[in-house]
Parts: sequence; structure tokens; C-alpha cells
Amino acid sequence: MTMKHIYKVLALSALTIAPIAAKAQNTYSGYFLDNYLYRFEMNPAMLDMDKHGFVSMPALGNINVGMQGNLHVSDILFPASKYPAYTGDKKTLLFTNPDIPASDVMKHINNRNNLGVNTKLDIISVGFKAFGGQNAVSLSAVANANVGAPKSLFSLIKEGISNQTYDIKNFRINATGYAQLQFNHQRDLDKYVPGLKAGAAFKMLFGLANVDAYFNKAQLQLGTDQWIGITNADIYASFKDARFKTEYNEDAGRKYVNGLDINSFGISGFGIGFDLGATYKWRDFNFSLALLDLGFISWNNVQYASTEGDRTVNTDAYTFQIGDKKDENGEVIENHTWDDLKNNISDLYQLSYVKDHGSRTRGLRATLNWAVDYEFPYYRNLHFGMVNSTNFNNLFTTTEFRFSANVQPVKCFSASANMVAGTYGVGFGWLVNVNVTGFNFFLGMDHTLGKLAKQGIPLNSNAEVNLGINFPF
Repeated sequence: MTMKHIYKVLALSALTIAPIAAKAQNTYSGYFLDNYLYRFEMNPAMLDMDKHGFVSMPALGNINVGMQGNLHVSDILFPASKYPAYTGDKKTLLFTNPDIPASDVMKHINNRNNLGVNTKLDIISVGFKAFGGQNAVSLSAVANANVGAPKSLFSLIKEGISNQTYDIKNFRINATGYAQLQFNHQRDLDKYVPGLKAGAAFKMLFGLANVDAYFNKAQLQLGTDQWIGITNADIYASFKDARFKTEYNEDAGRKYVNGLDINSFGISGFGIGFDLGATYKWRDFNFSLALLDLGFISWNNVQYASTEGDRTVNTDAYTFQIGDKKDENGEVIENHTWDDLKNNISDLYQLSYVKDHGSRTRGLRATLNWAVDYEFPYYRNLHFGMVNSTNFNNLFTTTEFRFSANVQPVKCFSASANMVAGTYGVGFGWLVNVNVTGFNFFLGMDHTLGKLAKQGIPLNSNAEVNLGINFPF
């Protein structure tokens, strides 16, 4: 079982949107560490360099990879040893396996199941003091992806024709990838308001890929010899050179979309963004507030497919399942693959390739961060902090609170240990940071990896890793 197969479970109705990109990611375990170089990405007022500046190692200065969700691998993979009816040699079984009872599967599925995969790669960053304050210029690759699937979709895949009616609502997929050139400036406003610092960042954005898929409705009823459904869906896709693939449906007498041809990659949109932030120190407390990613990208070459409102469809594709169907003697009489499932879902929605949509403007996923830091008066190198981060994205809006203890026993070393609680449950985070003359290295996890499946996949969907190598000067 590969990660691609797991995401196909969620992305099956997006036709060929299986290669998922990911969301802008920062490491909040380093939020309260003074010598963590990339605090300014969580609040532009926290660009504090001990020396004159820094330069990152190309492509290794700040790497963030993570995923979040309330649907975990352990919810869709099951140990084969629990099911004596299974006679194969696999140790884990996908939830679609007919030897796993539907009741065992559906008790693990939420009414709404969200999964996001998150990546941010720093290509090059430079920090320096000038213009009356501190500055950073960075070029990075950013991506956002989320899948939100209702419980009824899993019921259809698992139970198939054992139920005669299904009502699938608000199945959503969005994915965005872009390059970001960022200019950050921070300055001390102590002469105006003692303890106050402010910062701002301006971002030039170069869009690389965007997909927004809205599967709004699929009301299905199994008739005597076919499914009858009322469906409603829209898909927008923007790549430099892409076109929807179509297939002719003889029963409906028209073509419908069954895939997406992506022939090349390049810039397919432009945009701008802003970060705004401030910090205020009062006695042993330091308060901070920031708004990130206020902006938009205007996408070009937008391809649009739609049911054009509610559409009534008739299909004889009885099976929306995958796996083997056996007779009473255990003999395989039918085998249904992921491609069969994809084609049957395409046949269900029958989206028409409407047109080249031209341009389309989409807002960035704005983030609000606010925090308070307490410096322990009896040991000034120890800080306790609480930070809240809320990411706004319609159905995928999330929030989390992180409570941390942060220590810097010597100038060249600091560390954080923290607990997090939010939209996707609770977890543990940490970060260690080494900063000596001419060299900086950090490694941390906002959500620590737990138990892994045999394939090396985390069984819990909340896992994030951050590392980087930089050169202070």
C-alpha cells in the first residue's frame, strides 16, 4: 500500500487529481526560541538576528513537510490477522477488502473526513541589517492541498449495492502550488512606544498549479437495473498547458470528462501577498499578533468542467467498489480495480467540458497568529509560551493552541517541548536548535511521528517535520 493509493481513496472523484500538492507550513515549535532564524515567517516582527545576518544553504535552509487530518491510515488499513476469512498473504488490508465487515469500517469514519498534505521548501534566504531595521529576502516553493469527503462516500465505496440509496454532499478537493519571492522588514519602535516592534512582508507569487473541485451533490437510488442519480459538480483547473480528457457516453449521447492531460509545467498565474505583525514586551511578558498571507493569485488558462447545474444520470455501473467479488465457494468471479472505480465515478457525474474559463482569482489561505510569552524571572533562559494559529479556508478552516516550555541554557543551543490541541486532536511537538559561529542547524516536529505502518506511513494523519541548515554571519 503506497501513499498514492491511500490518497486515491479520498481523491477518487477528482479523476486525475491524485498527485496532491500541499499547504503553506511553518514550524510553531520554534515560535518562542530567540535564535530560531525563521520566526519571521510566523510573525514578521520577530526577525531578530544576533549577528549581522545569515544566508541559507540552497534548498536546505528551511524544509517543512507535514500532513493533518481527522482520517488516519489506521482508519482505512486493518490487520489481516483479525479476519480469519482472509486467506491471502498480506499483513494489512485496505478497508475495501470484502473480508472486512462494513460495520468495522464505518465506525472509524467521521461524518466529515478531512486530510491535508503540507510542504514548504526554502530555496534560498538571506537576512541582513539595513534601512533602519532588520531584513530578509527569501525564495521558496509553497503548496496547499486538502480533501474533504463525507461519510456517505466511504459507505458507497464499501457497501455498494447493499444499500439502495446514497446522499453524497460537499465532497471537496483543492490544491495549489506556487513560488514565492518574499521581502521582510522589521524595526524597533521603542522610541515611540517602549517595548513595541513591528514588521511587514511583501510577497510576489508565481502560480504553478491550481485545482478546485466541488462535488456538491450525488443523490443516488438503485433501480431495477441501473443507478438513477441527481448530481451537481464543478471543477476548475489551471496549469500552463492542460486540457480535460473526454469520453463519449452512448447512453447520454454526449462526451463527459474522465481525466486531465498535463503536458508541461510552468507559470500559470501571478499574485501578491502581505504579512503584518507586531510584538509588545511588558515586564516579563511578550505579546505578539500577526496576520499572514493576505493576498491573491490570478490564475490563467483555467479549464472548467461542470454538470451545468443539477443533472439526472442513469448508469448501469452497479459496482463502485474495488477488490475481488467471490462466490459462496470463495472463487473470484469479478475483480474491480481503482481504474474501474474512477471510471464509474466519472460515469456517475458526467461532467461536460464546458470551456476555457480564461482567468480566475483566488485568495490565499490567510492565517491569524497570536501569542503570549512569559520569561521565568528566576531563570531568564527559560520561557513558557502559548500560541494560537488559525488558518482560514472555508470548509478546511483549522485552529490549534500550542503550550510550550522553551530553554536556551547556552548561547549556541536552544530547545522547545510543547503540547498542541486543536481541530485535529492533541499531540506533542519539539525542536532543537544549534547556532554556533558561522553555522546553524535545527530539527523539530510540530506533531511527532507515532507508530508507522509497514510501508513507512504514519498511522496518525497528524505529522510534521522541519529541518534546516543556515550560515549566520
